Amino acid sequence: MEKGIGTCLYKNFDELGVEISVGEAQKLCLAKVIYKDAPFIVLDKPTASLDPISEHDIYTKFNSIVGTRTAVYISHRLSSCRFCDEITVMEDDSVAERGSHESLIEACGVYKALWEAQAEYYKDSAGDLYA
Repeated sequence: MEKGIGTCLYKNFDELGVEISVGEAQKLCLAKVIYKDAPFIVLDKPTASLDPISEHDIYTKFNSIVGTRTAVYISHRLSSCRFCDEITVMEDDSVAERGSHESLIEACGVYKALWEAQAEYYKDSAGDLYA
């Protein structure tokens, strides 16, 4: 950017400010989380506005980003839950299920139904997952 680190983000602070996309704002927020080094992190749909490649990068690097800190990751995209140590499924304002991805799939409950509903978008007409 022309002013480098002196660049103001958004025009509400400076009429010469730079408007960034929602995805860029999400990446900036993740960078702040890493920089702050807080012991507890809450991420509410942190990849919702990212392109698939950036989202994949976050998923594959999540454990190194979080390190030894405790992280709460809120998402409606169940593919993002696979890297979580423990998943809590909420339904009707209460905990419906809790466990790892594998144990929740085996339990054949709410999580599995949601997982399969989202997986439908990745299947071809024969029912096989796209590779």
